[in-house]
Amino acid sequence: MEASTTMCSENGITIGLPCHGGSKGRSAVCSFRLPCHTEYFPGSNPVRLFLPACFAASLLPAATVIHCGKLLDVRQGVLIGDAVIVVDHGEIAAAGPAASISIPPGSDKIDLSEKFCLPGLMDVHDHLTSDPQHSGYDSLGISVPRSTVTGVKNALITIEAGFTTVRNVGAAGYSDVALRDGINDGDIDGPHLYVSGPPLGITGGHCDNNLLAPEFNFKESGVADGPWAARAKVRETVKYGADLIKVCASGGVLSKGDQPGTPQYTFEEMQAIAEEAHKLGRKVAAHAHGTQSIKDAIRAGIDSIEHASLIDDEGIALAKQYGTFLVFDIYNDDYLLSEGARGGMLPQSLEKERQIGKVQHQNFRKTYLAGTRMAFGTDAGVYPHGDNWKQFVTMVEFGMKPLEAIRASTTEAAALIGIENQAGAIEPGHWADVIAVDTNPLEDISALGRVKFVMKDGKVYRNDWAETDHHRH
Repeated sequence: MEASTTMCSENGITIGLPCHGGSKGRSAVCSFRLPCHTEYFPGSNPVRLFLPACFAASLLPAATVIHCGKLLDVRQGVLIGDAVIVVDHGEIAAAGPAASISIPPGSDKIDLSEKFCLPGLMDVHDHLTSDPQHSGYDSLGISVPRSTVTGVKNALITIEAGFTTVRNVGAAGYSDVALRDGINDGDIDGPHLYVSGPPLGITGGHCDNNLLAPEFNFKESGVADGPWAARAKVRETVKYGADLIKVCASGGVLSKGDQPGTPQYTFEEMQAIAEEAHKLGRKVAAHAHGTQSIKDAIRAGIDSIEHASLIDDEGIALAKQYGTFLVFDIYNDDYLLSEGARGGMLPQSLEKERQIGKVQHQNFRKTYLAGTRMAFGTDAGVYPHGDNWKQFVTMVEFGMKPLEAIRASTTEAAALIGIENQAGAIEPGHWADVIAVDTNPLEDISALGRVKFVMKDGKVYRNDWAETDHHRH
């Protein structure tokens, strides 16, 4: 701790120390007069080393108090009027009606007293290192370093859109691991990130690269055939930093030479993957459009089914029985069919989307009404990042209540990732991940497309009202 001092006098010595309280996060200098003594700060005039407790406390970062006009309690499904959130050291210390919360002295205040506050949103099916304008054969010109740079851009776009946690399910060359580590180390801005690294798949399957001629003899790094090879690939992926495992159980829409409904990984292979991943403390997400692949993945112990387009009644019943999360990406159909060709998507991919999109919408509604667990995932990267919120509108259009759609992106998403005790709700002990909008999202879900305040871990990443509303309490 550096101190500036004046010369000692009969009245003692005046010192200036950096302390919390400068405007817009800048440090301030607090002056104190203490008795002269013989102990020293190195390189300074004599300063008494013993500091009263009140002085020491003044040097600690102050708490932040957010005053919300309405606060959404996602667990109870109610809006709390005239509410406050107390943030301390990146976590929520208290939250509730202002009249019942003790405000720490000297705290910073963020005035959102005319706004609606809710937990930071989560997207559990994202591809931050991809952009839709580089699809099909255009994707062959994108290097791993370039895709990492793309991820840096999209991480910022995504958090500023109000998504404070993202599960990235599939990235070449562990570019998503580098992205996560850069965010965690404070080098770049972005959401809490949980990453899979390269997805696992069969030779020639959806998670292989089928665009190159045979003489290139190329396979994606996640290709593994057979149960023991698949186990080894899980171990390798975890070794290089994956938080979860992504597998391709069936064919896909954007891959060449396969069909979405065709099984790829067998039950035995997926069972080996799930066992190995769980042993290593990792969950497994399975890309599965096809009816049989969905059921095989659930029975194999996979934690979430991505897309779930062709799920049938038996698959729905199995998901409920096993507690498997279903992640329907039902917004991107509109984008793919209207804009996909301009981004280089293959004609056969667009035809597959035309065949499967409407069926997926219908099965989303059927599955929701059946009471299965659902988490919010959008497949961002096949449409522009930052538009993740548009899926809320589609979910409500196909029957989901706004509160349930928000829960899919908060409490349910947190449970799928395994952070339900740290995130997903505004309550003591959780990360201070908070967003705010102008209007009530329970009445107009599109309000989530107009996020104007974003806090993650107590740090404000966006506040469109900052000029007038951020001041000392």
